[in-house]
Parts: sequence; C-alpha cells; structure tokens
Amino acid sequence: MKLFVPHAIALAVSVLAATSGIAADNTAPTARAENPYLSQTDAAARSARVSNVAYVLDFTLSGKESFSNTTTVAFDLKDNAQPLTIDLNKATVKRLVVNGKAVSAPQYNNWFITLAAADLRAGRNTVTVEFERLHSTNGEGLHRMVDPVDGRVYTYSHFEPAAAHQMFALFDQPDLKATYQVNVTAPADWTVVSTTRESKVEDAAGQAGMKRWTFPASKILSPYNFSLHAGPYKVWEDTKSAKYPMRLFARQSVADQVDPAMWFEYTKQGLAWFDDYFGIPYQYGKYDQLIVPDFLYGAMENAAAITFAEHSFLYKNKPTGAQKHDLASVIMHEMAHQWFGDLVTMEWWNGLWLNESFASFMGTLATAEATEFKDSAWQYFYSEGKSAAYVMDQRVTTHPIETPVPSTANAFDNIDAITYSKGASTLKQLRHLLGEETFRKGVHNYLVKYQWKNAKLDDFIGSLAAAAGRDLGQWTQDWLYQPGVNTITANYSCKAGKIDAFSLQQSAVAQFPTLREQRVQLALMQKQGKRLNVAKVLPVTYKGAVTEVPELKGAACPDLVYPNYQDWGFVKAKLDKRSFATARKDVSKVEDKLLRTMLWHSMWDNVRDGALPLNEFLDTVLINAPLEKDYVLLGDVLGKSGQALRYLRTMAPQAAYTGSVAGRIEKMAWAQAKVAKGDFQRRWFGAYLGAAGSQESLARIAALLDGREKLPGLTLSQDLRWSMIAILNGKAVPDAEARIAAEQARDKSDSGELAVVAAQAARPDPKVKQEWLAKIGDTQTKLPFSRIRTAMFSLYPASQVALNEQSAAARLAQLPVLDKSAGPVFMRDYAGAMIPATCSAASVQRLADAAAANPGLNAGTRRALLVAHQEDQRCVAMRAALTVKLD
Repeated sequence: MKLFVPHAIALAVSVLAATSGIAADNTAPTARAENPYLSQTDAAARSARVSNVAYVLDFTLSGKESFSNTTTVAFDLKDNAQPLTIDLNKATVKRLVVNGKAVSAPQYNNWFITLAAADLRAGRNTVTVEFERLHSTNGEGLHRMVDPVDGRVYTYSHFEPAAAHQMFALFDQPDLKATYQVNVTAPADWTVVSTTRESKVEDAAGQAGMKRWTFPASKILSPYNFSLHAGPYKVWEDTKSAKYPMRLFARQSVADQVDPAMWFEYTKQGLAWFDDYFGIPYQYGKYDQLIVPDFLYGAMENAAAITFAEHSFLYKNKPTGAQKHDLASVIMHEMAHQWFGDLVTMEWWNGLWLNESFASFMGTLATAEATEFKDSAWQYFYSEGKSAAYVMDQRVTTHPIETPVPSTANAFDNIDAITYSKGASTLKQLRHLLGEETFRKGVHNYLVKYQWKNAKLDDFIGSLAAAAGRDLGQWTQDWLYQPGVNTITANYSCKAGKIDAFSLQQSAVAQFPTLREQRVQLALMQKQGKRLNVAKVLPVTYKGAVTEVPELKGAACPDLVYPNYQDWGFVKAKLDKRSFATARKDVSKVEDKLLRTMLWHSMWDNVRDGALPLNEFLDTVLINAPLEKDYVLLGDVLGKSGQALRYLRTMAPQAAYTGSVAGRIEKMAWAQAKVAKGDFQRRWFGAYLGAAGSQESLARIAALLDGREKLPGLTLSQDLRWSMIAILNGKAVPDAEARIAAEQARDKSDSGELAVVAAQAARPDPKVKQEWLAKIGDTQTKLPFSRIRTAMFSLYPASQVALNEQSAAARLAQLPVLDKSAGPVFMRDYAGAMIPATCSAASVQRLADAAAANPGLNAGTRRALLVAHQEDQRCVAMRAALTVKLD
C-alpha cells in the first residue's frame, strides 16, 4: 500500500495529531455510540464481561441477492448489571431470542442489537438472531458476484478488519475468540467451504435442488479469521503429496487460467518449511485456497480457507517469473498468518501492523529458503516493498509503526508500506541484531505461550528479549514508536591509496530526530577491468551521529562504498560524492544484483530529492538498461523509467524534450523486444507500450493487434490486447472505439468488462470524462464497485493534463461531500486516484488551499490529500532541477 512549503508543515502536524488516535479509556461509556464502528473503549468493556464464546451459524444461500441466517451464540457473561451489544449490519431482524425468551421489539439500529440487562444473566447465556440481509457487492461481508460468461453465482466472505457483522450476528472484535459450527443450505451444484471440512452433505429436506452442508465446530478463532465461501467452484484436490490435504478453487469460467500444480507445489513447500521453522505443526487439518473475483486486496488469511484476488493470480498467458514469484510470496505470507495472526492473534487493531509485518518478513524468508526464488526473494522484497516504505516514511503523513487505533473506523488508517515493509524490515534488522537462532527461539516461545490466545506487542518483544537475554526497551521505543527514516553516509579519507580514516554518519530530519541503533554491512568496491567488484565486507553496529570504523584503516581506497550491503538495515543510504559518480557511470558493471538494485534506488532517490536531474537519470537508463541481464532488476529499472516518463508527461506533455525522450525509450524498448526471449521480451514490450505515443508506435500497436505485424516469440494474451487497445483509445486513434466494441464482442468475461471500462475512460474526450465523473460521484450507482474503481484509475493518464485540469476544482469541491457519504472502501480508492495533482505552482497551491479548508476530513482522505500536495511539490521541484528546457 516523502520539502514542503511553510504552511504545509502546520497541515502535516495537524493531520498527525488528528490521526494519532487516543489511548483506550479505562472507564466505559454508559451507552455505545450510535454509529457503525466499534471503539476500543467499548470493545475492551465488552471483552471484560464476555468470554467462552461459541457460534452456531445456519445459512440459506439461494444465489439470489439476499441470504438468510440464524445465529445462535452462547457465551459466559461476568455480570448482567448493564445491557450488552451484539453486532449486526443492515439486516432485517425476524426473530430475537435471549435465554429462551422471545424479544418482540428488538432494540436494533442497523449496526448492533442492544440486549437488555433484564434479559441477560451472570453465567452462561444463549442468544438467537434470525435475519435476512442483502449480499455485499463491494468485497466485504458475504460478497456476491454473477459471472457474466455463464450467469453462475459465486459468493465468498471477507471480514478484515471488522466486517463479519455484515454476514452474521456476533461480537465483532479480535479478542473475543470463538468456535464456529456451520450449517449451510445451498444449490445442489454448489461447493461450500469453511474453516473445517464438511462432515455431512445431504439433500435439504423439503427444498428441491438444494443440499444441506454440515461443518463441525472449528477451533477457536477471532471473528475476522473465520470464513464461509459457496458457489459452483471448480475444485482441484491434492491429498497425497503433502502432509495436509490441499484444495484449490476458482470460478468455472476462469479455470483454464489456473495451474493447480504450481499452487500445490508452493503450498507444500511452505507448509513443510513453516512446520519446521516454528516448531509447531499446522493446526487446522486441511489447507484450502480460493481464487475469487472482485477482491479488494491481494489475499486474506482466513484460517484453512485462504482467499486470493483473481486480478492478481489468474494468468491468460504463461506466467512470468515475476508473476510466479508474487504467487509464491503471497502464499507464504498468508501461510505465516496461520500461526502468527490466526493461532496467536492481536488483542486490538493497533496490533495489525505486527501481524502484517511478521507475515511479510516470514513470507519472504520462506520464499527465499523453500522455493525456486532463493536468489531473488530478498531482491523483490527490496524493490517492490521496502523502497515504497522509504518513500512513505519521508512523507508529511508518516507515522510510527505502532499507532493507537481508537475505533474500527481507524483500523486501516495506517495499513500501508510502513505497516508492511518498514515493519518487516525492522524485524529483519532485529534478526540480524539478535542472531538468527535467537530470533527463531523467541518466535517459537511466543507462539507456544500464546497459542489460541490474544497477545500484545509487549508479549512478542518480551519473548524475543528473554531469548536474547537483553533489554529491547530502547530498540522498541526508537523503531516502533518513532516515525521517520534515517540516512547514513560513509565519511572517509585516503592517503597513498589507503583509507586513512573511516566513519559512518547518521542523520535524521528535524521533525523526527531519533537516531537509532542498527547493524549493517559496509561494502568497499574496486574497479577491476570491466567489473566493479566487492573487495571487502565488514559488519558494523552503529548508533548515534558518528560511529568510527577503525577496522577499515589501511584498506585499499575504494571506488565506491555502499553502507548497507545486502540490505540488512532500514536506512536511506546516501552515497558519498566519489561513490555517486562511480555508480552513475558504472552501475551495470556491479556483479552483485541486489547491490546493483540498491544503487539504482540511490540514484532514483536523488532524482526525487532534486539532487539528480530527471533527464540525466533517463540518460543513465538509456545507456545501462540494455546491458541489464537480471530479470528482476530489469523490471525495476524499466519501471523507474516509466515513472520518469510519467513525470515528464505531467510536467509538459507537449514539450519537444518529452516527445524526444519518449521516442528514445520507444526505440530502445522495441529494439530489445525484438532480440529478447521469454520473460525478458515481455518486460521490454511492456516498456515499449508504456512509452508509446509517437505515430509510428501507435501504428505499430494497431498492426500487431490486426496481425499485420508480428513480434516473433510474443503471444498477445487477452489482457495484453486490452492494454494495447486502451493505449490507442487514450491517444484518440480514429478506429480505437470500434476496436473496443469488437474486442468486447470476443471477450465476455468479467475481466473483459473491466478492460472495456479502462479503455473507454482513457479516451481524451471531455464528454467521456464528465460521464464517468458522474458515475463515480453517484454513491447510489448500481454499477459494481470493481468497475467504478477501474474507471477512477483510468480516467486521467499522465499526458491528459488539460483534461485533468478541467474537472480538478470540481473534484476537490466534491471531496468532503463524498468523504461524508461514501464508505471507507470507496474513499481509499477515490482519494488515491481522483485528487488532482498536475505538477504546477497553481496545482500545489490549489491542494494546499483544499487541505486548509477541509481539516475535518476522515483520516485516510485527509492523508491522501496531504500526500498529493507533497508529491505535487516534489514534481515541481524535480521540474526545476531539469537541465533541459520543457518550454
């Protein structure tokens, strides 16, 4: 999932204050607030009274727009001195029974039922709620989707952070773990999947064409880790090759895009590795994975029934190495959660970062040690995750890794690259600091002690500290409770070809001055012929502003020093002047691919900081990219060149230099695509499409689509064809709209429908833009959210600055209205895609004015506005640093 003008500093301070949350009050309010969210205070008060929870859930799923459920929940209650609430969202309640007594007029506000104190008793209670509810269509609760290819209906559940009450009545908070016994009546051709494997499937009495599924009670789980999925899914099964039976599910119409053998292989490798690493066997008996449509995120760790997003893990062509890696790493990430998250669970949502950070770190470690990606897993981690965390940690909206979460409304406020990748990086660093086996021992002890329970950050850190025999209090305070990224620089001098003095200098920005302890490796490099080789590596633990490194005195004077070799530390490595000059000239001569990756990132950091002109960076790309032989790094470098080109197109889409450099990238990418093979060819062709804009390139794309021209070795998959058509329509090529219609007639899939939206929305036509703006802004639209979200991110390509400007003021004016009327799922995407930032002084001022005028925006929306403002400032500064004219 970051220099600002003076008044922006005040804005940054205000948003951090507004989003920092408050500590839970020990005094519970007399009545729960009448809103859809649960506060930490109310949750703590409820869990102090309620324990030993067990649910019996009886669903009737017809495939129609609504479903029915009878929830029976049994629980121990400490006292009946006051009412108790049970969560249920927007349902039609038909019957409420409390301890055998029917309640004729339930006190229900569409968010929770209030159980009267008089109906409760100290000790064991039983509550039954019978209701009907519409299926969700936004990816939360019990989501329903109708496949446009064959009309079949599919459902699946998604509850994180707190959406289980959109499917059944419950205490929807992570520290009220429970067992779940499930019964489902569903169409006879459906398969039903839950946490446990069904114990019985029989004809439903009196209901022709329906089956009744019975599932035994689960082990105890937090509500958000329980799940239920049902539909006519295609099922693949492997009961022999692994220790635990494995199944894989997907829609029938997309089954040919699934390679079950690949899924089962990675899953088998991961289960064996985690069993061994944690020293605790997998606890849930079977391992089901479902590839589901319209999914909001990448995947979700429901115990024993993990869900994955179709948009990320279906392949209409042979998967690339990058796609295979992403699949392996996400399988490992969700698998790590089966122990850390499901078996041991956070007490409240402020612990969500640790849940995700740990899974990100352990998922990468498992990918590196158990799969074919031994040589690239950490390289992917750096380039795809950690680099984003560095960017986010330099923004005005940065935040500590551990932050208060006052209510479920704020649970996802800080779920971002800091949560996932900075958090994972701190754990990686802590493993180096303590030692690998000490870290492993501490994790094992934590899981043993808290299994089936809820735990806090102090419990986890305490287990590691005990295993290490050292106090981690200062480390925890510096790394987890203080925001911001430090910078380290090697400071050295040489005499007669030898190092005379060497120290590491650590610095921090004024707003976040914390200097941290960290263990890194220093790499000294020497030019040797056509190579730039690592001549010496030295591990160093540094702290404070200056750390002397006397061990390097007398070593050969290096051509380049990199102060975070092999990426042990979370720190911004600033190259000294000599090293920076060497890196720019000779980056392709560095044999170590991770180091080469990090040097490219150092250069890109300098671009974003205004220290390296964007045009000079592109010159470096044009010289060095064709020499790159590492697949992962090539994708990274070409991705950065694409970002650089998008900056230029936003700055000045019609400028002669913008067109000239785009043309140079086109020519480079096409020349390489013609000679490259396999995944490399697909990388280069993707770069060609990203740069395309000249008449020559647009004509070639059309010819490739028509078969009048071919690129030997390249298969034009359906997704690739749609990308090419969207490019043509985004440039208003005359026959582009006819191409959309013709392609739509051939591709009836739901992904095809989304591709149509993306292609149509990209057209540079004011009328098209206004039509889509109206649909996006209509919170009562009947269009599926997946289409609205696709339109948001397709509406204003970088080069359509003039069109973007036409509606910019109106969109900013509408922002507070939507922020109040639309939900957080909608606003996360809207704020990320639709806030206008067009790289001009006027645009920067407009965003600053909007932020000043709207201090009451919800936390996520306000943060997105401040980020857009800061990034627009950055773009203006990058434009000023150019050494070419854009006039």
